[in-house]
Amino acid sequence: MEQVIKTIEEVNDVLNGFIWGPYMLIFFLLVGAMFTIRTGFFQITQFKNWIDVTFLNVFRDRKVLKTDDKHSISQFQSLCTALAATIGTGNIAGVATAIALGGPGAVFWMWLSAFLGMMTNYAENTLGIKYRYRNERGDWVGGAMIYIERGLHCKWLAVIFSVFCFLASFGIGNMTQANSIASGLSDSFGVPTYITAVVVMFFVALVIVGGIKRIASVTEKIVPFMAVFYILGGLVVILMHADKVPGAFAMIFTEAFNFKAAGGGVLGYGIATAMKRGISRGVFSNEAGLGSSVMVHSASDVEEPVIQGMWGVFEVFADTIVVCTITCLTILTSGVYNMEGYLTAIAEGGENAVVSGTTLTANAFATVIPYGDRFVAIAIMMFAFSTILGWSYYGERAVEYLFGIQGILPYKIVFVIVIFFGCTGSLSLVWDIADTLNGFMSVPNLIAVSLLSGEVVKMTKEYLDRKKKMV
Repeated sequence: MEQVIKTIEEVNDVLNGFIWGPYMLIFFLLVGAMFTIRTGFFQITQFKNWIDVTFLNVFRDRKVLKTDDKHSISQFQSLCTALAATIGTGNIAGVATAIALGGPGAVFWMWLSAFLGMMTNYAENTLGIKYRYRNERGDWVGGAMIYIERGLHCKWLAVIFSVFCFLASFGIGNMTQANSIASGLSDSFGVPTYITAVVVMFFVALVIVGGIKRIASVTEKIVPFMAVFYILGGLVVILMHADKVPGAFAMIFTEAFNFKAAGGGVLGYGIATAMKRGISRGVFSNEAGLGSSVMVHSASDVEEPVIQGMWGVFEVFADTIVVCTITCLTILTSGVYNMEGYLTAIAEGGENAVVSGTTLTANAFATVIPYGDRFVAIAIMMFAFSTILGWSYYGERAVEYLFGIQGILPYKIVFVIVIFFGCTGSLSLVWDIADTLNGFMSVPNLIAVSLLSGEVVKMTKEYLDRKKKMV
């Protein structure tokens, strides 16, 4: 058995090294850059437009918040459900780990991946609305597998994407998140993991049994609260160390272009390490390019594909530019991160010698907020729980595509049961495999959006032309 596990680890290391290696990370950036250039830097030139249509519109148009279509969810609900799946442990532990192992410069490359990823997500959601259809129950069905099949007419590639999504939903969308909840509550509050498992299983089952309408109804309440809760906490820490903010930004930009390789513990992380850690954590956090969130965006009651595309732009902006940046600045201004100390630890004992990302973030919050570890534990609990809900829907879409509607109920039952093992087990290998499966979703998706890029550009141009005529 040990030999089998060792073989699995070795195979996964090779696959993970490819999917999160330099060539694939460059592919992520190039696809985002292509859409950025071909749409005339849409995320900048149309900033006022997409902020107005999305975030600002929430406060003035009831139709954005609620829908009368019993088979759809509102635009705001689609955003919240997508953010529920993307705003997770990666925004807290993942970002901190990127800084610990890649240096402050990793933050710059995370920002760059998010900037370009805005347009990748825009393309995904625009295509998702264009090619979606209603199933036999009248519900919207959309996602990367749908535009791969209907746009590229490539069924086998759509099946590959769905298989990866199905498997990833149990790993990155379930067991790893459940484990984060159980570990946080156990370490900070002494709650036994099996009790956490039963409670999480109950509430997840209660929500997902009601389908996307109930999931969206819950996430539209949880996501705004948890985001504000974490952002305010982070801002308190940052404001208390306001004099360190200029230095933090200087460190980010300086280390982003540090060409010296790590060695001797004090020479620097090096640009290659900063790029790898920053870009991979950025993609892991906002999932732009994976083709995941398009499945829930396609359930929106919106009629104009470009409108939903702009919600995708805002999703990446909120997840990475806002939430992840709060984590970064909290760590870099609080004084808990010492670059020379971390480099020395890595040089002497390897990557496992540094403290975990969760601990680093908790230490940063604890410099200002009493019981900072508990604050972070509560934040992780909310983030991870919402991620489980969002990914349950992604897995459901993949199962329906592969096996039909009859496969949904068995999938939900297994999905809930797996939570128990996630909460109570040791998941180091599961984390690694889940990371690999998550990344492999991007291969068929990035191929599809690249080949269908002409349609995205055309729809964008037509929308902007119509908008000009209306002025």
